[in-house]
Amino acid sequence: MPVVNPAAAPRPTPRTATVAVPRSVLDELAEAGIDLSPTLDRVEDLLASQVRSSAAFVDTTAGYLIEAGGKRFRPMLVALTAHLGDASAPGVATASAIVELVHLATLYHDDVIDEAPARRGVPSANARWDNTVAILTGDFLFARASELSADLGVEVTRIMSRTLAALCEGQIAEVQGSSGALPPDVPRLEPTVDHYLDVISGKTASLLATSSRYGALLSGCAPPVVDEAARYGWNVGMAFQLSDDILDVASDHEDSGKTPGTDLLEGVRTLPIAFAVEDDPTGRFTALLGDGAVAPEDLDEALALLRASSALDRARASARAYVEAAEGHLEAIDDLLGDDRSAVLAAMARVAAYSLARVG
Repeated sequence: MPVVNPAAAPRPTPRTATVAVPRSVLDELAEAGIDLSPTLDRVEDLLASQVRSSAAFVDTTAGYLIEAGGKRFRPMLVALTAHLGDASAPGVATASAIVELVHLATLYHDDVIDEAPARRGVPSANARWDNTVAILTGDFLFARASELSADLGVEVTRIMSRTLAALCEGQIAEVQGSSGALPPDVPRLEPTVDHYLDVISGKTASLLATSSRYGALLSGCAPPVVDEAARYGWNVGMAFQLSDDILDVASDHEDSGKTPGTDLLEGVRTLPIAFAVEDDPTGRFTALLGDGAVAPEDLDEALALLRASSALDRARASARAYVEAAEGHLEAIDDLLGDDRSAVLAAMARVAAYSLARVG
């Protein structure tokens, strides 16, 4: 399976992975002398200031998901990779806020596309208000991110513009591979393994690649180090999304907090599901998928067939390959750096490896 490199009816869509690392990792960083707290605290202040506007209602809608919480993984990745250079450089916290604003904006838009009723334990913005409010709020946050990026210069703005293009390309490709009805004149794409990897490369991995690129770039690292850091972030993003897909079909609710088989019920053709279709000697699993989604009464049988196939092992191997690729880029960074950053590189390796720990 090739590694893809960066960059009407409701349509089921792969949810962006809930990318998070345990608190112990942050504690390990602090013990190693890598304290991300000052940067992350500054990010919270910046986010609070950027959702303010001259209209009280916009303040409410733009701050809605920020107040609902979040793991702030992308800002953490900026702050962490900044330790490859001068982590106290003035643009690091601003760049961390930029990637989180973009991430939040995509969540508002994703919930409209998915017709999602909830996000982060609260009603989604489109459910609480309507689609128009949610879309315009996402646009407002994109605008705030663009304003901040302009303060950091043309290169930072160019990088984010390209990332936004990748996000949109991934979303469009996802729509084209949807099992739902397509608008007129929209060509359908077969939801193959390679198609799905293209989708998550744009929707998830591209922003993690940019987060890592920003940290290395703004901390003053040389261009080869910046490029390797971005490749590391992209592979981490791919691994985390695949791990999320595996958890959906492999874990019990008590273990993961997720309802098993949600992707099957919603017709989302994730990697394990695509592999199960390939490894379906009787055709029964494919028949249960029907036009895309498994009927609730057939979910237990579909899960049993998927778990008995080679799909989960193949998906875990794919996630492992992305983690190993991320570790390879860390080795390249170590070779390029002129001073000892072993503690930072070890922390980055720990973050990458966590995705595998989630899925065994």
